[in-house]
Amino acid sequence: MDTRTALVAGASGLVGGHLLDALLENPLYSQVHSLGRRSLPKQHPRLTQHTVDFGRLDEAALPPAEDAFCCLGTTIKKAGNQEAFRAVDHDAVLNFAKAARRAGVRRFLVVTAMGANAHSFVFYNRVKGEVEEALQAQGFESLIIARPSLLLGERSEHRAGERAAALVAKVLGPLLRPLGSRPIEGRTVARALLSLAQQAPRGVRTVPSGELQTLGG
Repeated sequence: MDTRTALVAGASGLVGGHLLDALLENPLYSQVHSLGRRSLPKQHPRLTQHTVDFGRLDEAALPPAEDAFCCLGTTIKKAGNQEAFRAVDHDAVLNFAKAARRAGVRRFLVVTAMGANAHSFVFYNRVKGEVEEALQAQGFESLIIARPSLLLGERSEHRAGERAAALVAKVLGPLLRPLGSRPIEGRTVARALLSLAQQAPRGVRTVPSGELQTLGG
């Protein structure tokens, strides 16, 4: 069986952490390279960690790979202001994509958000939509854009507002219709990304939250 090398950005986050575990458990991936601002307390024979500055990422930082997964993201509250938020959710994502493209990546999978729209009046949604448009210009053989709803799961950092919303979502989630409006577990998104990478068609595919639920369920 042919094997692949994967690059993962954002493995310290909720979706990225589950995704990294899934990649290391999957025999399709003989090498997994995790890129982040700091090293993770994880060791595995097929895992190589790289400490990088996403603001100054160049081709020398990335080894050759077939697949790249981008799970970078923050909140405006955590970032401190809109400019700092954009530096992570737009600039860092795009820098990673450009470096991945130079490293030979054919399939690029990114997590944005439900409601992403480059023309939205909502700043958060607009930034997510703008980065989606910028990624489409990078020329990947396959670009998969995952748009999950509210993410559920244990995070390494505390986000009080999200935690309260998650508690409500767990109660009301089963009552929400359509399926795409329901909150989604981070591990479910990770499993869906892995499934999408293995079946990735040519071109751009946007995957709404309801489909992620089905693929990763």
